[in-house]
Amino acid sequence: MMLPDIETLIERNASPRASFALTDEMFVERGTKADWELLHDLHYKAEGLPIGPQFWKLTLHGQTIGVLVMGMPKGMLKERHLVFRNLAPGSGDTKLTNTNRYKYLNANFRVVSRFVVDTMFRGIGAGYRMMNLVARLDGHKNIEIQSSMSKFNAFGQKAGFKFVKPMNANKFDAGMKFFRGNFESTPQDFEAIVNELEASPRFEQLLAACKEFYQKNSAQENTGSARDGADARVAAMSPRDVIKGIQQMSLASPMYGIYQNPDAGRTDMPERLPLTAFDRQKPGERFIL
Repeated sequence: MMLPDIETLIERNASPRASFALTDEMFVERGTKADWELLHDLHYKAEGLPIGPQFWKLTLHGQTIGVLVMGMPKGMLKERHLVFRNLAPGSGDTKLTNTNRYKYLNANFRVVSRFVVDTMFRGIGAGYRMMNLVARLDGHKNIEIQSSMSKFNAFGQKAGFKFVKPMNANKFDAGMKFFRGNFESTPQDFEAIVNELEASPRFEQLLAACKEFYQKNSAQENTGSARDGADARVAAMSPRDVIKGIQQMSLASPMYGIYQNPDAGRTDMPERLPLTAFDRQKPGERFIL
């Protein structure tokens, strides 16, 4: 008996690309504060929200698996001034120019303030895809992000954000001088600093010095309407809170990134997009409907 000839065909993909099977069933759309509350415990800044929060969610079969919170931009940001030099303050500034600067920022900028993806769906490319699509759907011309994680994880870069060179915090030198003048522990070691403070025979005096330094140097406590309640707010801070505040204003150096939305002003953008819509065009190109 003669066996039929069998032809074996082997196809090799020159540029193979892995994909997650459920990605096609994930959608980006508007969310609510309830979505943030569902996942906020997975975020390291779970205790608060930015000014003017806007919520976006990533869903799979109706279940929220990711949340991104947009916020209003800061009035002054040195990293922004490196990119947008015309927005930098100058010697000729007046009340009118300062007011118009804030109006321009509020009309044209938004900030990626909080972003978290369920741990079950990390590492599949959902994060940077969602961030790019939200930046487009948000509709504003410029989307900012300040993220320390961007030093270690390139999700912002993959989403199309461009980053400036990392810079030390404004109060880095002052903070280092304060820590080294009052503590033996390494300034970056939060628990060691707190333990040293609480065990100090000069606890009350040292805590008072920490609060004084924090309030004097914190832009958060000395800007706008926040100044009105700063005295009472700082006086009520616990040792852990005040050390955290000093470390954040003197040691934090998040990378500043900007996404210039190619779809700003479009009226034909849908309210809901599949996550795979990210792959229709390059991150910085105009969206293909």
